[in-house]
Amino acid sequence: MRNILFSWILAMVCAPNLVDAQPQSMFSLHPENSRYFQFRGKPTLLITSGEHYGLLLNAAFDYEAYFNELAVHRLNHSRIFSGVYREIAGSFGITENPLAPNDDHFVCPWARTDQKNQQGLTKVDLKRWNRAYFQRLKQVVQAASERDIVLEMTLFCPMYKPELWDVCPMNSQNNVNQIGKCESTKVYTLENPELLQVQLDVAEKIVNELREFDNVYFEICNEPYFGGVTMQWQHRVLDHVQQVQANHDQPKLISINVANKTAKVSAPHPAVSLFNFHYCYPPTAVADNWELHKPIGENETGFRGSEDVLYRTEGWDFIVAGGALYNNLDYSFTASYPDGSRTDYKSPGGGSHALRKQLGILRRTIQALPLPHIEPIANVAKSDQDLVLSAIGKPHDTYLIYTHVPIPGKWDEKQRGRIEQTRDDVSLTLTLPAGRYSATQVDCQTGEEHLLPSLDITDDSPIAVTLKPFQTDVALVVRRERN
Repeated sequence: MRNILFSWILAMVCAPNLVDAQPQSMFSLHPENSRYFQFRGKPTLLITSGEHYGLLLNAAFDYEAYFNELAVHRLNHSRIFSGVYREIAGSFGITENPLAPNDDHFVCPWARTDQKNQQGLTKVDLKRWNRAYFQRLKQVVQAASERDIVLEMTLFCPMYKPELWDVCPMNSQNNVNQIGKCESTKVYTLENPELLQVQLDVAEKIVNELREFDNVYFEICNEPYFGGVTMQWQHRVLDHVQQVQANHDQPKLISINVANKTAKVSAPHPAVSLFNFHYCYPPTAVADNWELHKPIGENETGFRGSEDVLYRTEGWDFIVAGGALYNNLDYSFTASYPDGSRTDYKSPGGGSHALRKQLGILRRTIQALPLPHIEPIANVAKSDQDLVLSAIGKPHDTYLIYTHVPIPGKWDEKQRGRIEQTRDDVSLTLTLPAGRYSATQVDCQTGEEHLLPSLDITDDSPIAVTLKPFQTDVALVVRRERN
């Protein structure tokens, strides 16, 4: 019965795309505001709570069940790693890490051989493509497309530790071509021409295989600020991807991963359209790079503890600051629990059905604003209480004010009572242009909405708005009423 009901819900969510399988327009920057995206003719932001990047390279992972769960909450993004990098059991303390499949379930771009290395891992042939891999790749992207989900294809990832290079197909001990005789910190440099050519070839192959899909963008390398990745290597791959796409009717966006937390981007490569950061609390990366006039994303967070409140508030903070993409690492997704129902994980972050519902509320609320014509707005709301306040909107038209109690960088059980305390004493002072406004309070945990008394402002004077009781965080949407 549950499966029948779920299938009906999914059909209602996905029906428009199932009718028309042809791309309407490539996922792109919005032509009226290049800080946001356009997808299938509509302005959009990307918001999700996604699995740990193994859905493509781990044959045991049921990507259909995974995408179904995202679609139910209208979450519209996921990252996928290409399979040139893999992890091992125990990496980063992640329970049943999707990026660490056993050897039988590992799927990579290169053909497997009948040879094994000293550790018993199957060797690959870097001169032959794995047809099964590219078939799965297209099936994954198509499944996401049918659910309006945009995928980041992450082409490469650094070797954080030598043991990860030990299991990588590009390591000479794991391929029959004797390519990749170098240290883990030299994998992504220009020092090994044969290895570089392998990397350029696989990037070209993936880019070409996905040319017809409208729901993909390419990230050159995950966290290139670790493991010896050089900027010269990144630019070489960027140049090649750009050259390959020059022959495509609709080139896809290219992103780079800039830094953890924040860094100011200077002299960016002209082919880069999206600048991604990790672990952006507070969300200063957006303001630090606002002058780029390009989307700023937080495409990974999740090492703060398991509590939903950490990632709900982080997501709201980042998007209301003007960010265009938010992705929490969701450890409730594993190969054994592809629907995200695992609750007993011991991973360093969080993730749950409840959190995905809450992030769906964030996406629904932000998408209801007059996109793409919104921007962060300072000094709209003030409070004399110990609260964090931010606002975004279209000046003189619509405002979204978000407020929450101070949240620690990592979960502190001693602060639970303060964080979860119901607040029934909060009044905000709003400074808005003269006019009549409606005000709707949104519960960020349940999505429940409360219509507050209309605001009549005649002389630009500040006006007090008393909020209904809430727990931890709340959003207020203020819209100018039309005559």
